[in-house]
This record gives sequence, C-alpha cells and structure tokens, in this order.
Amino acid sequence: QARAGMLKCHPLDCVAWEAAPMDKILEAAKAVALARRNHAPLAALEVPPGDEAEGYQVQRALHDLLLPHVGPLVGYKIGCTSQVMQDYIGIPHPCGGGVFQKGVHDSGVKLAASDYVRVGVECEIAVRLARNLAPGEAPFTAEWVAEAIEAYYPAIEIVDDRYVKWETLGAPTLIADDFFAAGCVLGEAVPRITAPDLRTVAGRAIVNGKEEGRGTGADVLGHPHNALAWLANHLAAEGRGLHAGQIVLTGSLVKTVWLKAGDTVVMELDGLGKAEATFT
Repeated sequence: QARAGMLKCHPLDCVAWEAAPMDKILEAAKAVALARRNHAPLAALEVPPGDEAEGYQVQRALHDLLLPHVGPLVGYKIGCTSQVMQDYIGIPHPCGGGVFQKGVHDSGVKLAASDYVRVGVECEIAVRLARNLAPGEAPFTAEWVAEAIEAYYPAIEIVDDRYVKWETLGAPTLIADDFFAAGCVLGEAVPRITAPDLRTVAGRAIVNGKEEGRGTGADVLGHPHNALAWLANHLAAEGRGLHAGQIVLTGSLVKTVWLKAGDTVVMELDGLGKAEATFT
C-alpha cells in the first residue's frame, strides 16, 4: 500500500511494571492468535485476563505473535470514545488496540468480506503524528498532543466481530483481542494547520448510497484530541510512548455498521474529505 509504506514502526518500549504470570498471558494470547489466523469465532478464553490491565498484557503478547502475519505495528485505534459507542458496547470508557501495516488501506480499496468473521465499519477522524510523545512527558493534555499532530485523515475503521457472542466476553478479553480492530481505510491527508475545527466536523456513514449514521467530532470525548491524550497517558502509564509517523484512529462518530458481501461504504467528514471501500 502506498500510504502504509509511509508508516514507520518502532521497537517495543521498555515496560517497568509488575506483570501477571507470563504463562497465563501467553496461553491467552496464543488462543486469540489462533482464532485470528483461522478467521474462527472466539468463545470465552479458558484462561481469560482477570482485569483490563491483564487484557493489555495479553494484547502486547498477541502483537508479538501476529507480527509475521500482519506486519509491524504502525499505530493504534481507540474504541468507546463516543456516547453512542459506549452505550452500544456497554463500556463507559475508552479502550485501545493495535493497527498493523497490512491492515492500512487507501481509499477506493476492494477487500474480501470473507477475510473477516463479521465485518463492520465506523466513521472516524484519524491523526498522523509528526513527533514522538514520550512517556516522560506525561501527563498529556489535548493541547499538548495537538502540537504533535502532522495531519488528519477521513477514515473508515474496519472492525471484526470475531466472537461467538461478544456481549458476554467482557472488556478484558475484548481488549486482549485489540478491541475489534481489523484495519482502516484512509482518505487524503489534511495538514493540521489547514484543517477545520474538529469539534464541528460532521461525519456521515453511507452504505450503498444510504446514510446509516452521523455524528460530529465533538462526540469523541468532546474533541478527538482528548482521545489522543487519553491514549498517550494510557501508554505512558505502561512505560510506552507514541512515535512520529504513527497513526491513531480516535473513535467512531457513529454506531458500528455491520456489512454484508458486496457493500460499498463511504465515510464523509466535512472539511476533511471522504474514505471509500467495497467489501466484495
């Protein structure tokens, strides 16, 4: 992918904190990785993470297992940053997941619906970072992280309901499996200095020409920069940072739209452009 080639990965940051027993973490990560590779619905884990902190430990172990298949980590997605998504998922706070190089696509892409268990899409404002946000700089504010942004993208977040019944799994297991993340489709970059006020940006999810949902940038924790600050602080608490060139999907303006094979999706974001994809 042309745009994916611009994104750079970075070595794992060191983590100095007390971890759960690694055999438990690795067992859960292997079960999730096996389901991901086989496009098989995941049932409850035999040894699920005990809390959200353990869920993120499993997620990092999962990333190590997935790297040969999905390419390097090039950024993050943030889920449950809007009221509509918090109500839908039943989790009242943001959750993070990884974005990998092979999952980043340019607008206009055609993707096989069969590559997902149950594919869905969300309307998002994505950012690309111009500089690092190191853990030593925390705590981060919206104003601080805004200065680190190089550009915005209109984005389709691709999500995958790869679960027997996600409603029964709980946040720790969903976090362990990257919180539904399955990639993204990016429109043209808009430099930060020329972008509109994100709070007033209206977004629309259009499937096969029919509007399926709408929202504004203000629906994302009051401003998408607040979501980015949350992620930077979350990573800093684990001794990790964000890096120049990484992309971050800040959260959906609309409720997830689940698709069927043959659907064409357009996410329109006023002042930022649009992103389009077809799931064949």
